[in-house]
Amino acid sequence: MAGLQQGGAVPQSITVHEQSRVLEVGFSDGAVFRIPFELMRVYSPSAEVQGHGPGQEVLQTGKREVALLALDPVGNYAVQPRFTDGHDSGIFSWDYLYFLGSRQEQLWADYERRLAEAGVDRDAPMAGKSGHACGH
Repeated sequence: MAGLQQGGAVPQSITVHEQSRVLEVGFSDGAVFRIPFELMRVYSPSAEVQGHGPGQEVLQTGKREVALLALDPVGNYAVQPRFTDGHDSGIFSWDYLYFLGSRQEQLWADYERRLAEAGVDRDAPMAGKSGHACGH
């Protein structure tokens, strides 16, 4: 499949759990991850969140209650979630979903550290619409 690391695990099942707000992904290597929508939204691979290079990341806040409106396939290599806060520009490859699932503990710790460094609460509303200059 295009867009995957050679020999990387591929999803065998993807289940959206609306009540608990998690995406459950079962991979071909037997790994099963329950990835919270909030984690997906905070670490969206979109330019709106990641910027166009190191140091341009936009710290996301107020995403605890975010849900999925849709999860659209992108070829055979990814999905594109549409979140209830209007964000829909992140394309999550299978490799990236595996990364999010396998590194959840570290990613949450990094997120909490970045919030603390910025002096911002996790539930604070976002300061601007996107904080992203190119409009995507």
